[in-house]
Amino acid sequence: MPGGSSGSGAVTRSTLRQQIADALRDEVLAGRLQPGQEFTVKEIAEQYGVSATPVREALVDLSAQGLLEADQHRGFRVHEYSVADHRGMIEARALVTEGMFLALTGGHPVFDRTDDPRTVAALAGVRRRGEEAQRAADAGDLTVLIGYDLRYWRELSAMFGNPYLGDFLHRLRVQSWVCTVQHLRRLSDLRGRLWSEHTELVDALARRDTPAARAIVLAYNTHSLDLIERLAAR
Repeated sequence: MPGGSSGSGAVTRSTLRQQIADALRDEVLAGRLQPGQEFTVKEIAEQYGVSATPVREALVDLSAQGLLEADQHRGFRVHEYSVADHRGMIEARALVTEGMFLALTGGHPVFDRTDDPRTVAALAGVRRRGEEAQRAADAGDLTVLIGYDLRYWRELSAMFGNPYLGDFLHRLRVQSWVCTVQHLRRLSDLRGRLWSEHTELVDALARRDTPAARAIVLAYNTHSLDLIERLAAR
């Protein structure tokens, strides 16, 4: 049927669009696409061996997320974030996490049922992501850390049941990593330089110790700001 064929094609293109967007985001996070680097839809389409349409859609999506900038005459370029941008991202992240902590203090239904099998499973899953992120941070493996760190915060925020909060925090965290990775990848050895208290934070939330959770996030934000400001000043 024509309708079925058209729908299948749209799904395939949408999936390809997301795959290309994810791949390009990973290229930026890995430092293979540098801040300010320019490219065209044609170049990306040829690189991935696909048509221009899903590539253009993926690039528009990444531009909307703040990772790329569109230039009407020259294509696209990787957005260049400043230290001031990073400071603003940290402030915005702090406001989001504070909203999570307020919900916890007010008796969030999920954390009121910490013995519920679904809550137990969700917390265990977040903790596993945290353990992997900690191992990567301790080893100085930035690429692995970013992957697990994004999953950790995505799954943790999902437990609060507000998808808008989760999407906003995820976007902020991706932008934060894009902003910081250009500085961090200049260091030859990152062991001991990266935040690695993921499990401490999820454990504090699991026992509803809001003061401890706040202190951990504050220390994290302070550490991140100090590290990037020192590296940017070099």
